[in-house]
This record gives sequence, structure tokens and C-alpha cells, in this order.
Amino acid sequence: MTADTQRLRWPAQFRAWSRRHVAWIIIGAIVAVLGVVTVTQSPANPDSAPLSAGNPAPDGAMAAAEILRRHGVAVTESDSFATTTSLLAKEPGATVFLYDRNGYLDSAQLRSLLQAAARVVVVAPGLRTLTGLGSGIHSAGVVPDGTSTLEAGCGQADPLAAGSVSAKGAFLYTGAEAMCYRPSSKDGGMYAATADGRLVVLGSAALLSNDLLQVEGNAALALRTLGPAPDLVWYLPGLGDVPNDGGPPTLNDLAPPWVGFLGLWLAVIAVLAVLWRGRRLGPLVFEPLPVVVKAVETAEGRARLYQDSRAVGRAAENLRAGTLNRLAKHFRLGPEAGAQAVLDAVSRKVNRPAQELRTVLLDHRPRTESELVHWAQSIEKLEQEATAP
Repeated sequence: MTADTQRLRWPAQFRAWSRRHVAWIIIGAIVAVLGVVTVTQSPANPDSAPLSAGNPAPDGAMAAAEILRRHGVAVTESDSFATTTSLLAKEPGATVFLYDRNGYLDSAQLRSLLQAAARVVVVAPGLRTLTGLGSGIHSAGVVPDGTSTLEAGCGQADPLAAGSVSAKGAFLYTGAEAMCYRPSSKDGGMYAATADGRLVVLGSAALLSNDLLQVEGNAALALRTLGPAPDLVWYLPGLGDVPNDGGPPTLNDLAPPWVGFLGLWLAVIAVLAVLWRGRRLGPLVFEPLPVVVKAVETAEGRARLYQDSRAVGRAAENLRAGTLNRLAKHFRLGPEAGAQAVLDAVSRKVNRPAQELRTVLLDHRPRTESELVHWAQSIEKLEQEATAP
């Protein structure tokens, strides 16, 4: 049996096998789809989230939570707004740690937290969160590049006690009664607090991470900012906290309930139609086509493109690079050899000064097509002399 015969027979054999096992194929496809849906819809492990109190990874905050617990602070993790408000109802004097990096909470939810908690510490809030807080604190840019640490530079007790902290890539804020850790060239500070101290905005999430907590006064600032009350709610909002305000109806809302079943049925019909028609078309026939494109035709076609676009400089650079590559291979100089090494090798072979060869091969820049033709002939002649036995 020849190779061509085998290639002709395998499509027919595959169709026969697929008809015998079509039920198992459909079942396998359904299982695969269900598996993908399950994986994509399953909630992410909260302990893997950045600044999670249970995340031991470098971007987690397990170390900060453990330090607070060792100092007598009861740290309770929360991943929903309902759970957080329930905890605050039981402990109205608690502090809330809020890291809403995706801006899930709206203004009503944020102000509800401000009213229910004794203190809210918001870490690296975005524009939506700052606006929703309604405290007058605004974004003021970022810490300039090259600044790795900042001194407190204010009269607040907590920053003064903590001393210098990590500031690389941190956000700056303005509009607060108290602003600390201010770069000399900026108006805002990395630490902003209201006059009563019930709202503190901290512009660096990395400062509280396991990776940087031990650097400078990061741990001291975390302990003093988050630990004044005996209870701390560690709140990382999730997608389920996004308020459902109704919004405009979607296409699924407008479609009748039987549309989904109809679409599934049409998909099944389409698969059956493919299997039905596939049996009648016969096996595929492989016919080799005697099409060969010579290398010289490709080169001539590219040359015509350069000529039509009057790309004299580009064509000259290609000719120069090709000549240098061929000469380097001929003299076995290796792929790392520079143009000067090639010129030295050619100079020794043709017994001509290297500076003269540089003028011809490297320094000359043809500006017209006629100059390009004459120059190409000269470097071709030089290459023939250099590669002659």
C-alpha cells in the first residue's frame, strides 16, 4: 500500500469511526463545555487575592493581619458588603480596612461604611471610590520616579511614630485636613486623613504587602493605622457587591423564553446535517500541484517593488547587508563578526587598503538609480575578487 493510498483512505476511515461513536463524541463535547463553564464561573479563592488577610504570597497581607492579632486586634475577614455591615452592626466601634481595587462599591455603600464604622482605612482608592466617599479628598498624582521612601513630614501621631515608609509607585492625595508623606515636588501626600481621623486614605497597597511589610516603618504604620480599635473588619469587595440598579433591558430580557431552546435545537440540526452531507461527498483527493517559484523570480519581484517606490536607500542597504553576510560566511568569521572584521579579511585577500574598501562597501550612499546600478556592480566585482580561489 503506497503513501498516497493511505492518505486517500484515512478520511473515509475517520468518518466511519465517527459515525459509530457519535453518541460518545456528543457526550464528551457536552462534558467539556460544562467543565469550561464550571471553571470560568467558579469564584476565585479569596486567599489568593492581593492584600487578602489570608494570602501568604508576596502580594498578600497575612503578615500584617498576624501582627495586628498579636497586638490584641480581632481581625475578621469579609468579602461582601452585607457581611461587613452585619459585623459593624455588632461592633459599631470597629475599624474597617477597605481595598476596593476594582471600584465595585458605589457612593451609597461607601458612605454607609463611613457612618457605621469608627474608622475606615481606604487603601489605594481610585477616582470612583474617592468621589463616592464624598470627603473632599482628591487624587494628586503619584510619587515621582526614583523616590523609594518618604518621611512623615506632618504632625500626625501615627505617621510620626512610624517614621519613613516605602513609597515607590504610591498614589498621592490632596484636599484632606492632614496630609503626610509628601514629596518635596508635589502638593499631595501618600497619607491623607480627615480632621476627626475617621477616614484615612493610604496611597500604597505594596506598603502593607508581605513583601514590603518589614521594610522601613511599614509595619509600624500598619499597626498604628489599623489597630486603634479592638476589632478590625478586613473587607475586600467582590463582584457580588456591585449594586443592581436595574439598568436597561438586555437582549436576553427581551427575547422570549423559547429562544434558547430553539438555538440549541438548531445547533443539533446543523451537526446532523454536516454528518449527513459529509457521507455523500466522498473522500478527499490529494492532487499535488506542480507549482515552483524560483528564487530569482522572488528577488526580481522585490527589486521591482523597490524600483516602483524609488527606495534607492533601502535597496542599497539590502545589497550592502547581503554582501557583508556572504563575505563573512566565506571567510568563516562567525555570526558575531562586525563590518570592520569583514573589511580586514577582504583587505588581506585582495591586497587593498581597508579604508579604500570601507569607502566602496560601507560609506558610499547612492542617491539615484544609476548610481545604485554602478555601485552594485562595483561591490559585486569586489565580492568576486574576495571569494576567488
